[in-house]
Amino acid sequence: MNAIREISCFENLDDEQFALLSSFSKKKRYDKGTILFYEKDTPKTLTILLSGMLKVYKTDPKNNEIIMHRFQPISLVAEMAVLEGVPYPASAAFETDGEVIEIDFDKFKATFFNNPQLSFAFFKSLSRKIKYLEDVIALNVVLDSTARLAKFVYEHREELKTLKHYQIAEQLHMTPETLSRTFKKLVVLELLEKDTKGYKITNEEGLYVLFE
Repeated sequence: MNAIREISCFENLDDEQFALLSSFSKKKRYDKGTILFYEKDTPKTLTILLSGMLKVYKTDPKNNEIIMHRFQPISLVAEMAVLEGVPYPASAAFETDGEVIEIDFDKFKATFFNNPQLSFAFFKSLSRKIKYLEDVIALNVVLDSTARLAKFVYEHREELKTLKHYQIAEQLHMTPETLSRTFKKLVVLELLEKDTKGYKITNEEGLYVLFE
């Protein structure tokens, strides 16, 4: 359970508080492809992703998945729905084998919600999620495909090493073919370079100009 302390919300808990929190927390493993929760399920636990990759998605009327976000460890997942006491706004499934810690929210609320330092930490976490949603809207509504990919590469260069092309395409709401063409365009513009390990940035300023 020591991984709980790697979440900024809990890093300042003393040993007694940490032991209490651990007493109503449990670790669970999930296989690749397993659903963590469905849209409209009622949340009952705070969830911390310890390992694996978790996609959060919605399904359109034609049963196509629309990727909202991919979580990588170690991070809180869907805490806004838990704190607000509303159904999950989207579904979540593991794209790899993974592991989570689930914290009983009713016990957590009764024990820790009078801690102003912890409450402020949750506020900061929610603010980051809201900022991310604002970026998603800007990315998919305002920018064309070239600017969209340039922004993604510029801001997520580490994820570029681990995400597969189809996952990037899903996240940017492009077809894989459009993504490949756009990558090639950025290479021709000498903003990216492709090697055996994938793409790397060769002109940061040039990438930035494309989406700003």
